[in-house]
Amino acid sequence: MNNLQKPSILITGSSRGIGAELAKICSQSGFKVLLHGRSKTNELLDLSEELDAEYFCFDITKESEIKKSFMHISELNILINCAGINISKPFNSLTTEDWKSIYAINVFGLVNTIKHAYPLLKKNKLSKIINIGSIKGIHSSVGRAAYASSKAAVINITSSLAKEFSPNILVNCVSPGFTNTEMTEKTWSKRITEQVNSILLKRMADPKEIAEVVLFLCSEKCKYITGQNIIVDGGFSIKSV
Repeated sequence: MNNLQKPSILITGSSRGIGAELAKICSQSGFKVLLHGRSKTNELLDLSEELDAEYFCFDITKESEIKKSFMHISELNILINCAGINISKPFNSLTTEDWKSIYAINVFGLVNTIKHAYPLLKKNKLSKIINIGSIKGIHSSVGRAAYASSKAAVINITSSLAKEFSPNILVNCVSPGFTNTEMTEKTWSKRITEQVNSILLKRMADPKEIAEVVLFLCSEKCKYITGQNIIVDGGFSIKSV
């Protein structure tokens, strides 16, 4: 099966972390993977070479760049919105720029990417959009007001678009709990250590474990799930229930 016959997947933020694992597992499973990064980094170039996959560089906060890149994509079956940032600060330490930065990427960047992917997705008999949320979008914590509220917006946008885009585009969200990525490492603290120790499975997730859940939503086996937020958190969210 050549690339023209493979279902195509664009994964934003796929140069590292969960996005990179998604790219690898989707490529191994027979999808044509389109990689994305804000800039041409060594990680993105190395992954492109490893998977023999095309890549696109655009800043998701700049709609003109998104539009320009999508002019070079002729076919798209699945969009996975994985690009995101996290700023962890006490509420009174968050600046207006912090709030703007988080919402520009996590919310408006996601929305604008979907907007420009939609004309391609609606051409197919069945297409899919999968957003990467966070358990913090449901259960926030100290220092996460901006990040958590942005991910709550992603979860809400998911259910809204599932209704609006049905029946030919399935829209779902996967919300990981603590996952061992570079983003997690940058926000590590004694408080987070205590939270990780309180997870029922007593560990963080490996990015591949999140990717495998997303892979199911991408697969042909998933035809009757839409508007859902699937939590993958090792039991963190039910520990005190």
